[in-house]
Order: sequence, then structure tokens, then C-alpha cells
Amino acid sequence: MNKKINIVPASGKLGILTPGLGAVATTFIAGVIAARKGIGKPIGSLTQMGRLRLGKRTENRHPLIREFVPLVPIEQLVFGGWDIFTDDVYAAASHAKVLDQRLLDDLKEDLRSIKPMPAVFDSHYIRNINGPNVKKGASKMELAEQLMEDIRRFQAENGCERVVMVWCASTEAYLQAGPVHYSLAVFEEGLRQSDPGIAPSQIYAYAALKCRVPFANGAPNLTCDIPALLELSIREKTPIGGKDFKTGQTLMKTVVAPGLSARALGVRGWFSTNILGNRDGEVLDAPENFRTKEVSKGNVLEGIFNQELHPELYGELYHKIRINYYPPHGDNKESWDNIDLFGWLGYPMQIKINFLCRDSILAAPIVLDLALFLDLAQRAGLHGIQEWLSFYFKAPQTLPGLPAEHDIFKQLSKLENTLRYLMGEDLITHLGQDYYEDFYAQQAGH
Repeated sequence: MNKKINIVPASGKLGILTPGLGAVATTFIAGVIAARKGIGKPIGSLTQMGRLRLGKRTENRHPLIREFVPLVPIEQLVFGGWDIFTDDVYAAASHAKVLDQRLLDDLKEDLRSIKPMPAVFDSHYIRNINGPNVKKGASKMELAEQLMEDIRRFQAENGCERVVMVWCASTEAYLQAGPVHYSLAVFEEGLRQSDPGIAPSQIYAYAALKCRVPFANGAPNLTCDIPALLELSIREKTPIGGKDFKTGQTLMKTVVAPGLSARALGVRGWFSTNILGNRDGEVLDAPENFRTKEVSKGNVLEGIFNQELHPELYGELYHKIRINYYPPHGDNKESWDNIDLFGWLGYPMQIKINFLCRDSILAAPIVLDLALFLDLAQRAGLHGIQEWLSFYFKAPQTLPGLPAEHDIFKQLSKLENTLRYLMGEDLITHLGQDYYEDFYAQQAGH
């Protein structure tokens, strides 16, 4: 047994604030409230449905994760957020058309009570949509201070012991790190000068960290993965994580690709295309926003198929990604993958995958898990980058120079071992040789 980490108890209410109260956030909020009322199950959530093994296989210890680690019960969650539209959560969820309207009507009173705060918005970063519920400020620093005041007011009005923030808004235009991002002092001066290289998502992350609120980035934006905000997260001893929720087509890639790699099968090409019609699809119809998503999705295969170590298997891998806005599908995203692979003696094969998924249905449990695990990390004294939460992201954040792990099964093992570590349980390597050595020794004794 290892030494158990001292974790502050999960007492009181936990506030979950989401920049963006669109399809993902409203599906998440409505789903948690439905689960609390016993009219739905939080399927897809490890914190609520998942179990993990403790000790040897012969001990048969498989507790629910929520009973093993001290997580905040969903009954103690309070919701809020910001959006450029004024719709309350009931109206926004009805507009998104992800959940059945009869379910939303059953939750109407609860959902109508959650109204968006005015959002920080910059049309330079998202040009395909616009809305009236937007903050005004003389500088980006003033906007950040308004967000900080929103956080403090929300916490006080709802009696929350702690707050976490999970970005659920749209994908911003592609942005590369520049001089304004390389130190906290320069970044703060950039806020005061309204530097155009500071995106709205970075203003939210800055405000959260200044309030010691853990922050997770659910979109592929350049947000908390800059030196300035890493510096701030360490200074304020606050966890961060990102980026881009692992849903839909990329989820399938991180399931299938590790299997092909494990069997040392070669891959010549992987063509991926999607159609979706929700607000996210409308935003991604702009080339500069699609570029942000393309980079996030594109890194996944390269991280699993190591071309440098296996040039004969993956050295000529051609990876193409397309996303097309198709309004009739709404939130029902459809993806197609064509995989050209080869095996023994180079003989060719193909795999075709057609995934008809619901992006917000897959994302909602991720929001819940990230919020609860980030709060756990904060109470356990973990701060800075939480790489153990890579399981939930397309482009996991790591320390500079440290390659990300994209294999979902290795990511799950890391997450589970982190929970065991926090609770003082033995880590599990799955070697299992001791079972056989003990058995053979017993047989020899006879």
C-alpha cells in the first residue's frame, strides 16, 4: 500500500461555470438534473457509472469510482455560465434539439432558472455567429475583471464552497502562441493594452485562475496551453487541463488506431469526413475556425502511429480530415472513415467506419467528469497541468517538450492509477506474473 494523499473533504456545494450555454452545456446541465430526479442515468460518466479494480484480481474489489474517491455528489452541483445569446437553459436546450422536448418540459422549472451572464466575445475569433448578450469594457483586462466579479457573485449567491470552469463554447479561429503569451507579466500587460493576440477563451481562463478556479478547455482553442497561464496556474496552485473534448470521430480513432498499432499492422491512409448541423458546425464552416479543429484532430493518429519508430508501417501515412456544415442533421453528427491498411507481406486491407453519433450526448458526461475530477485535484493539492485527465481530450496538454499520449487505453490506465495513488492503493501494472509464480511454487511443494 502507498501513502494516502491528504484530500480536503468534498463538503458543500460545487459551482460549475461554463463559458457557452449551447448544445453541450445545456445537455450536460439537463442530464445531471434528470439524473438527480431519477428520470435518467448519467451513462458515459466514469465518475458516476465507472468502477475500477483495486489490488489483485483474486481480491475481487471493484468499487464505483464515486464511492472510492471523495467526489462531490451530483446533488450538490450548481450550474451557471455565459453566452452571447440571452436564452435561459430551457430555451437554449429546446433550440439545440439534442434532448427530447418532453424531458425538457419535465425539467422546465429548473432549467429556466439558469440564465446566461453576458459573455466576452470577439468577432475576430468567431465570425459566423453573433449575439446581443456581450460584455463591454475599455480593455481586455477590464473584461477579465468583470468575469472575476461574475465568479465571485455566482459563488456568493449560490452558497458554493468551490467553483470550477469548463469551456463549452465554440471553436475559436486558429491562433499560434506569440510573444504576449510567453510570460504572465507580458500577458497581463497585453490584457491592459487589449492585445489582439489574446483570445476570449484566454480571458476566461485568466479570470478563473486569478480566482483559484480550476479550468478545463473543451475546445481546440489555444487557451490555457500557453506559458503565461501555466505560470499563473502554478502560482495560484490551481489545476488546468485541455484540450478539445474527445467525442465522435476522434473517440473512434483512439479506440481503433491503438489496436492496429498493437498488432503491428501498417496504415497507408486514413480519410475522415464529417457532417453536422448545430451551432458548432456553423462556426466550423469558417476556414480559420476549422483550421483550429483540424490541428487538434490531426495530431491524434500521429501520436499513436509513431512514424519515426516505425517508418516501414506508418512512414507514408496520409491523413485527411474534412468537416462540413449540414443544417438538416442538427446535433446528429455523422462521420465516415476510410482506412487503408496492410498486413503480412504488405497485402492491402480496408476498414470502413460510419459513426452516427450525438456530439453533445458524448460531450455531456465529459463535462461532468472533468468538473468533479478537477475539484478533486484542487482538494488533493494537485495544480498546473492535469495530464491524468488526457482520457477526455483530443489534444491533451502536457509539459513543454513532453509528447502527449493519445492511446485511450493507456490514458485510462493513467487516470485509474492516479486515483489509486491519491487513495493510497497499489498501482496496477497488469503484469500478473506473481499469480503464476505462486501457483507453480505451490505445485512444486506438493
